[in-house]
Amino acid sequence: MKGRFSSCSAATEGKKMTEKKGTAAIVLSLIAIVLSLAALFRTPAVQNQETESGDVQYVMFLGTNGKDTNEPVFAPEEAREKAEEILLKHFGGYTIQEAHGGWIDGGKVYSEYSLVIYLSDTELNAVHAAADEMIEVFDQSSVLIQTNRTATEFYSGQ
Repeated sequence: MKGRFSSCSAATEGKKMTEKKGTAAIVLSLIAIVLSLAALFRTPAVQNQETESGDVQYVMFLGTNGKDTNEPVFAPEEAREKAEEILLKHFGGYTIQEAHGGWIDGGKVYSEYSLVIYLSDTELNAVHAAADEMIEVFDQSSVLIQTNRTATEFYSGQ
């Protein structure tokens, strides 16, 4: 009898251990689900803090053909100079790359001289203010603005 009692006791203990492991697995799974949901549904305040603490680079794509005519508003050199004036007024500095874009509209191929403008160390409202002026000066319907998270460093040597 003693032997049977001992094996029953061992079986009961084994069953209790399995239940404990199962309970622990369920609890850990629930914690993982809660943390995943918290990451998905962060509050806007938390998202804004992340953006404010990281660097942001704004890239503006400025076309130079008029919105109604699809013809150049300015010669390339004059277009760049006018963009530079606007950028200096709003930011005090800029980086510009010249580009050429093209598209098909109504079966006709169009192309235009474009400027790609890189801005760092500024705020979106300042970018919008410059874009507003560019839309007017360059007779555009819009200016494409990309917002990119980045890491910025002004490295000055060892």
